[in-house]
Amino acid sequence: MKVLYARCAGLDVHQAEVVACVRVTQGAAATHEVRRFATTTRGLLALAEWIQGSGCSHVAMEATGVYWKPVWHVLEGQAELVLANAAHIKNVPGRKSDMTDAVWIADLLAHGLIRSSMVPPTPIQELRDLTRTRKQLTREVVQHTQRLQKVLEDANIKLASVVSNVLGASGRRMIEAMIAGETQPEALAALGSDRLRCSRAELVDALHGRVTAHHRFLLEQHLHLIEELERRIDAFDQRIEVALAPFRATIEHLTAIPGISATAAHVIVAEIGLDMSRFPTAGHLLSWAGLCPRLDESAGHRRSTRVRKSAGWLKPLLVQCAWAAARSKDSYLRAQFLRLKARRGPKKAVVAVAASILTAAYFMLRDHAAYCDPGPDHFSRRDRARDAERLARRIRALGYDVHIQTAA
Repeated sequence: MKVLYARCAGLDVHQAEVVACVRVTQGAAATHEVRRFATTTRGLLALAEWIQGSGCSHVAMEATGVYWKPVWHVLEGQAELVLANAAHIKNVPGRKSDMTDAVWIADLLAHGLIRSSMVPPTPIQELRDLTRTRKQLTREVVQHTQRLQKVLEDANIKLASVVSNVLGASGRRMIEAMIAGETQPEALAALGSDRLRCSRAELVDALHGRVTAHHRFLLEQHLHLIEELERRIDAFDQRIEVALAPFRATIEHLTAIPGISATAAHVIVAEIGLDMSRFPTAGHLLSWAGLCPRLDESAGHRRSTRVRKSAGWLKPLLVQCAWAAARSKDSYLRAQFLRLKARRGPKKAVVAVAASILTAAYFMLRDHAAYCDPGPDHFSRRDRARDAERLARRIRALGYDVHIQTAA
């Protein structure tokens, strides 16, 4: 097999140490030198000095948790770095050790058999850290809200049955009054807004429960945690706005896509970056995001077309945006959703809409173009003759004779 890189290195990265193998090809023979380095800053600097002194042009390492990031930052700029997916470079069964893993990575890299994973530039990485942490805080708010509702149900307070948002303005006033010791349902119901959909009698009946001191303590703790998390989310929002200052025009363009809010645009930019040259086509980006049907064929039969699990931060967001786009009137995405829903069901239809949203974002970022909606009548304009024949078949099935003739 042809050797592409005569001098290269493979790194097996762990939490406490890095096992490095430098591979040098001379003629038909290859030599390997393996050393171990600590993952402290001093150890990584020694690793960088050794690799640079060995004249390595390329260095490959596995994407092991977050342990690869300090190694990447130290070696960046000294050699061509390749970040490999651990599933793509799995060794053959047999004797396994850290040393053999490093040698295996070096051998694969020398022959060009490692496909590099996408590593965005530092500003995008920092933005990604902010958006992901914000998402985690949002999930914690939801968890504490559910725990708060559980306490209310235990006290037989049916507030969630009559109020759409327990932590809305009216709900918070009522919960704060319960924590303060108010037990009269009429007094609690008076704190509700006149815009609530339920009647005052229904609200009084839902607030008639048995709230003890134990319940008040739990409600107070959950509410304080939620308020603190909301303050942290506001701080992250402000930091994200600062980090997004260079990409403000891109964010505004992406929000023109139906279903894409400003927060969703922040996450899209943070996850895929702005450089679309990493993806040769839009299909490559869809595959990376896990929005392509699986290819599982045997003996001429397709066994499964389910999408694979990947892009845990991007794909759920795109599906959520697709549900919003499916409800937006007079748009191509809604027409696509309704068209596919009739044949394949709502779940497959919404995944297809999510793929369309990401495809539009790909071309907008690649070509620096604005979003152009094909319109809700795109499919009827494209398939006018087929639609006419389909409608004619339905009329014939009802017992009528139909002849289709093109109007003058």
